[in-house]
Amino acid sequence: MLHALYRWIDRNLLELGREMRLSYLPPLMVYCAAGVSGLTGIVGTFFVKDYLGLSAAFLAALGFWAGIPWALKMPIGHLVDLMWRHKAGLVYLGASLIAASLLIMIGLIGSPDAMRAVMPIEAWFVLSVLLSPVGYVMQDAVADAMTVEAVPRVDARGEPIPADTVRLMHTTMQMLGRVAIIGGTVMVSLANVAMFQGSESLPEADKVAIYLRIYELALIIPLLSVSGVLLGGFLKRREARRLAALGRNRAEIDRLLHDPEEKTAPNWWILGGSAVFVALTITVGLSGIEYGQEIIFATSFAIIGFMISRLLRELSPEAARTLLGTVVIIFAFRALPGPGAGASWWMIDELGFDQSFLSRLDLITSALTLAGLFLFRRFMAEKSIAQIVIFLTVATTALSLPIIGMFHGLHEWTAAHTGGVVDARFIAIANTALESPLGQVSMVPMLAWIANSAPPHLKATFFAVMASFTNLALSASQLGTKYLNQLHTIAREVRDAATGAITTPADYGALGELLVTVTVIALVVPLAAILLTRLAGLRSA
Repeated sequence: MLHALYRWIDRNLLELGREMRLSYLPPLMVYCAAGVSGLTGIVGTFFVKDYLGLSAAFLAALGFWAGIPWALKMPIGHLVDLMWRHKAGLVYLGASLIAASLLIMIGLIGSPDAMRAVMPIEAWFVLSVLLSPVGYVMQDAVADAMTVEAVPRVDARGEPIPADTVRLMHTTMQMLGRVAIIGGTVMVSLANVAMFQGSESLPEADKVAIYLRIYELALIIPLLSVSGVLLGGFLKRREARRLAALGRNRAEIDRLLHDPEEKTAPNWWILGGSAVFVALTITVGLSGIEYGQEIIFATSFAIIGFMISRLLRELSPEAARTLLGTVVIIFAFRALPGPGAGASWWMIDELGFDQSFLSRLDLITSALTLAGLFLFRRFMAEKSIAQIVIFLTVATTALSLPIIGMFHGLHEWTAAHTGGVVDARFIAIANTALESPLGQVSMVPMLAWIANSAPPHLKATFFAVMASFTNLALSASQLGTKYLNQLHTIAREVRDAATGAITTPADYGALGELLVTVTVIALVVPLAAILLTRLAGLRSA
């Protein structure tokens, strides 16, 4: 028994540590910055709920627009391939936009009157929400390219590394990338637990002071990503000195360290299509036209789908069928709508989940998601995307049932029969503990397949186009969430900031129907997508 346990630990934990290389650290730092971005999540939820009179449907619509920059990862990724030597500049630009977004929120919380004198608080908040993803998508596109660059092509003697070893290193690199992102969320969860400790008994002014400190602490995010790029430059210079000592000439060193195996020519289909997409998005977004979001989504889908069709020509027929089947399944799985902000408001108002408890819940989520990457490491490596999605679909459907039950009083019944032990918080913690390890399982196999199978001169482009398509699924999810919230209207209590009078009464009556609808869709859509790919003769990675 002990021997079997040791073998499992060795294969899933210690082996990953043995495969770690110093060259992997720069992109991992940029990925970790993305994970740390969740530091302000709880603060943002309470700030919107308590100080902004925005509806759940509006927030879902805002989430749609915030997701659009991720569709722009396609031209940004191709730009990274074209300006391979100077891609670090995009990280600096992205870090500046993230810092600007955080500084706006610091101003809104710390000096709201001064900010209101310039333009409405709601307008500032929308600007902050939209700036942030633009910065993160720039950094993420570069980090994807850095993961390819981090895997060495020659060994310590300057000899080419065998293809099987390179494939293993790519898988390890992508696994570590997920670990870095989730590790960042664990760190911020710990910070939130510490910051919100005992906050439930504090007066509102002291809570606002905590909100402000958390946003100030979040300024470490752009510093972390910039530090990763600086470390990457240092390691390149060190590797250049090592290769020079082995007798390589300057041209050869330059080729190995700074150039992909093949030169990248501008793909005008990608650049031109992206220019059309940007122009249309800005025009429709500013025009206020009815069904503007739907127009943007349909156009985005058509453009990105066309780009994928062009990129599939770079692959063998078998690899093209595999990639196409994979993205269809992943898109369906990630496009599932959620209940929206109303479910969080209900938990805060009706179940009494305060900042302190939600921070502890986030810590459990992050820690167990990280554990899940190790727990399911072999499962992800040995099973196809279709098999993984079937497992995740059934599991997440089952795990959504306790929340539905709590809306109908499950926690009251269990508390009455267990002496108050199994109450709403107990059920939330248990449910989170079971669900969290599943969080990142679907993405690692696809990322590893792209890293290993995409043409060497188009790695960043393939990463970006596939990411654009799967991130577009999140925009579809936000649209679905908006529609469901329009169909099942939910409102939390809103009070006038000056008089304290209730301007909008709380109404969570439709939440039960909303939760059931979301659960049924989450079960049916992924399984239908898998069936359709099978009928079409497609495979999955």
